[in-house]
Amino acid sequence: MANMALEKVKMPEQDPKERARNFKEVTLGYTKEMAMEEASRCLNCKNKPCVAGCPVGVKIPEFISEIAEGNIEKAYEIITSTNSLPAVCGRVCPQENQCEGKCVRGIKGEPVGIGRLERFAADCMMKEEQTETELPVSNNHKVAVVGAGPSGLTCAGDLAKLGYKVTVFEAFHTSGGVLMYGIPEFRLPKEIVQKEISKLKKLGVEIMHDMVIGKVLSIDEIMEMGYEAIFIGSGAGLPRFMGIEGESLIGVCSANEYLTRINLMKGYLEEYDTPVIKSKSVAVVGGGNVAMDAARSALRMGAEHVYIVYRRSEAEMPARKEEIHHAKEEGVEFLTLNNPVKIIGDEDGRVCGMECIKMELGEPDESGRRRPVAVEDSNYVLEVDTVIMSIGTSPNPLIRTTTTGLEANKRGCLVVDEDMLTTKEGVYAGGDAVTGAATVILAMGAGKTAAESIDEYIKSK
Repeated sequence: MANMALEKVKMPEQDPKERARNFKEVTLGYTKEMAMEEASRCLNCKNKPCVAGCPVGVKIPEFISEIAEGNIEKAYEIITSTNSLPAVCGRVCPQENQCEGKCVRGIKGEPVGIGRLERFAADCMMKEEQTETELPVSNNHKVAVVGAGPSGLTCAGDLAKLGYKVTVFEAFHTSGGVLMYGIPEFRLPKEIVQKEISKLKKLGVEIMHDMVIGKVLSIDEIMEMGYEAIFIGSGAGLPRFMGIEGESLIGVCSANEYLTRINLMKGYLEEYDTPVIKSKSVAVVGGGNVAMDAARSALRMGAEHVYIVYRRSEAEMPARKEEIHHAKEEGVEFLTLNNPVKIIGDEDGRVCGMECIKMELGEPDESGRRRPVAVEDSNYVLEVDTVIMSIGTSPNPLIRTTTTGLEANKRGCLVVDEDMLTTKEGVYAGGDAVTGAATVILAMGAGKTAAESIDEYIKSK
């Protein structure tokens, strides 16, 4: 008999006042008892709407049924048959818009905590002594992957399971892409990311670091090395700015740079010399998950006041509700319906304030959201010493400008068809390099599709 409780089993969390000043993980995960109780809320629907909402096609009712019975290892096997990074996805996937958004239990209460259960199964198995992974039988074909982020790692893992010799070329000194440089430790512990990656290495995936493709090697040169296909999953690491007066002042930076210094370069640890802006009062411009990450990181780096400045209302914010909730609990102040027009500097060229104008919502624009319209004569100055721009990113132009036959759209994103094939034969692409900044799981879905397409392409030659 299913557990018909209307609410999810509550996830234990650190106290907001304590966690706002440390980088330890906010959510503490389920115990086995909690997980089994939450799993018993699943109705095991015949038509499985939750699976349709998952970009990597996790067999959700099947793995949840195993957890309900206490068979954690079996649940994990089911998850990993389609998902290479379950401990990551369980933490950072926007489940509310995907699998949980389709859950029928959500019609008259809260959906089943699918993400929490996926995380539980993955974390349990990480604690277990891992048996030796059996290497897949080689098919004597070589494929190259550019970028060791979620998209590239997924593509590499799926191809390795099919017997391909896969080499990943990663620009940074460590693997993980946005999982390492973008998402903070308190949301996604880096140890977890590296453990997930080590499983891929055991499948035979080779990862070469400090390989800036387009500079160290070109796409054409990789092809000449005997690789029969290439997948480009180079992400979207080029930050955007507003183009307003004062953006060149000391104390203005992109969320991308700020988070990279803290996360990848361990700027939050005293034993590292990575310079990070020391701020008392911070304005983060934007309303997405990255903005929340930057704001919450600023608090943990010692800021006394942190503001989210967003030109629309909270209802239009693209950030996950959970992230907004956690930010508010920790003391981040939300200035919605406000838009920066100028950044003000002192005589030393440092930020001392940001001029904003109040906004109101007008008619819907092409995105379907109501367009923000400036309120006349509503300008005021917000006293801050740091401004972090978090208004989106675009792909680095290096690969597309050094590769003939590789088309990009006006936003700098690579053009692909439904099979993830670019305009250059044998070259596939996916993730943020194609969509612009999006979610981890969508990038993984693209990597999965590309792996299937590459397999078909090579087999047909």
